[in-house]
Amino acid sequence: MKSLLFLGVVFLAALALPGVRGKVFGRCELARVLLQHGFSGFVGRKVADWVCLAQHESGYRTDVVHDNGDSRDYGIFQINSLYWCDDGRTPGTKNACQISCSKLLDDNIEDDIRCAKMIALEARGLTPWVAWNRYCQGDVDVYVQGCWHSDPRNIL
Repeated sequence: MKSLLFLGVVFLAALALPGVRGKVFGRCELARVLLQHGFSGFVGRKVADWVCLAQHESGYRTDVVHDNGDSRDYGIFQINSLYWCDDGRTPGTKNACQISCSKLLDDNIEDDIRCAKMIALEARGLTPWVAWNRYCQGDVDVYVQGCWHSDPRNIL
C-alpha cells in the first residue's frame, strides 16, 4: 500500500511541472556560455556585467519566478511577463520576445539569451535590470575572475 501511495505522489509531482527542469549554472560555466554567445562587448558591456546581473537576479538559477503583483519575472535573467514573454496570466502582455515564459525556466538558456539580447538592444544597455543598476556598477571583473586562462580584460 505504501508503494502505491509513493508512486501516486511521484506521479502527481511530475504533473505539477511538466517538462520544466531548471539548472543552477556555475559562475564560470555561465561566463563561458555567454562568451560563446557573443556577449563580450555586446551593447558596450562585458561578460562580467551579465554574470553579475544573473548572480543578483536569479543566483544563476534558470527556474526562478518572482511575482511582482501585476506581472512576473522568469528565468536566469528574470525576464518580465508584461513586456517580454507570455505567461498566460499577465493581462496586456506585449510578448515582444514571442515566447512562453515557461520556456525561460528550463535548463536550456538559448531562448533566454535571445530575449535578453533583444531587451538590451532596445534599451542600449542593461538598465532595464534593477539588479544590474543596483549591484553591477563599476568594476565587475571579480564575477569572471579565475574563469579564463588569460587576463579577462583582454578577452572581455
